[in-house]
Amino acid sequence: MDRDYYEVLGVQKGSSLDEVKKAYHKQALRHHPDKNKAPGAEAKFKTIAEAYDVLSDPKKKDIYDRFGKEGLRADGAGGPGFHVDPHALFDQFFGGRSPFGGGGHGGFQFTHGGGGSPMFGGGGARMGGGGPGAFHQAFGGPLPPGMMGGGGGGAPPTAAAPPKHKDPPVVHELAVTLEEVFSGCTKRMKISRRRLNADQRSWRTEDKILEVQIKRGWKEGTRITFEREGDETSPHSIPADVVFVVKDKPHAVFRRDGADIVYAARVSLREALGCAGSSVAVSVPTLDGRTVSVTTTTGGNDDVVVRPGARRRVAGEGLPLSKSPGRRGDLVVEFQVDFPEKLSESAKEAISQALLPC
Repeated sequence: MDRDYYEVLGVQKGSSLDEVKKAYHKQALRHHPDKNKAPGAEAKFKTIAEAYDVLSDPKKKDIYDRFGKEGLRADGAGGPGFHVDPHALFDQFFGGRSPFGGGGHGGFQFTHGGGGSPMFGGGGARMGGGGPGAFHQAFGGPLPPGMMGGGGGGAPPTAAAPPKHKDPPVVHELAVTLEEVFSGCTKRMKISRRRLNADQRSWRTEDKILEVQIKRGWKEGTRITFEREGDETSPHSIPADVVFVVKDKPHAVFRRDGADIVYAARVSLREALGCAGSSVAVSVPTLDGRTVSVTTTTGGNDDVVVRPGARRRVAGEGLPLSKSPGRRGDLVVEFQVDFPEKLSESAKEAISQALLPC
C-alpha cells in the first residue's frame, strides 16, 4: 500500500509527536487483525505501523518530508531487508499488554473457578481477542492438553509474560570502490549467527547470505539495515538487527569529495612557469574508462602561471548524486608542481632576476 504516511494515519504534515501517537493508537486498534477480520486488514495494519515508525522518528520524518520513501531508502534508513514488524511495534506501544482484554498478551485472560484459583476447564480460561494462538504468543508454547475442551487441569501462569527486549544492532563496515558507487552493484555478504533450537534451551550456529544493493552515488556512512537477522540470545529477546555501513575504499587514482572526484595532475616547474608554451595540457582518466584532456593557459600574453593546488573542473564527470542519480558531480583536476631538487648557479641567477620586483 504505497500511500502517503500522513494520509495513512490521518494527520496533517507538521503534526506534533503527540498527535502522531494518538493517530497511531486509534488506527492500530481499529485495524488490528485480532479485532478486524475484514480482507486487507493485515496489510493495512502493517502500513499503519510503517507510517508510525517513520513519523515518530525525527530523523526519518525529516528525510521523508524532503525526499519521500526513496529518500529513506537512499539514506540507509530503508532499503533491501528493511521492514517494520507491526506486531512487535504494537506490543511495544501498548507496553506488552493487550488493549482487547484485561489480561495478558493477545487478549488472553484468566477467570477464577469456584475454588478461588485460576481454572482451565468449564470457562476457567477465555480468549479475549487472540484465540488459541494468543496463549502461544504470550507464553511461548502451544495450548496445554485439556485447554481446548472442558476438562484438563494444571496451574496456568499467574501473570502475562514480560515483553521481549530487542538486542542492540550488530554493525559491519561494507567497503566499496568508487567504481561500484559509480555504477551500482550487488554485494553478497555472508554472516554467521546463533539461533535457538526448538527446545528453546540450546543454540545452533548457521550461515546466511544477505544481499546488499549498492545504489549509484551512495555516500560513505550510508546504513543498510536487515531487521532481526542477528543472534538469538535468549527466548525472551528479539534478535538484533544487522547493519552494514558503507565505507569508501582508498582509490589508486582519485579521491572522493562528496559527489566530486579529485585527480592530482603533476606538471614540471618549467611547464608551470609557462616556459613550455602558452598552455599545459594533461590527459585525465575517468571512472568509466575514458580519458579527457584538460588544458590550462600559461605564459603567452596572459602572463599566467600554474600555482600549486590550482584546480580546473570538468562538469558532469564525477559520481552520481545520491538523491538524484541522473545527475553527476564534477571531475576536479588539481595541479601539483614538481620542483627540481637542485639548480645550477646560472639557473638560480636567471630565476632570481626574473622574480625581482619591477
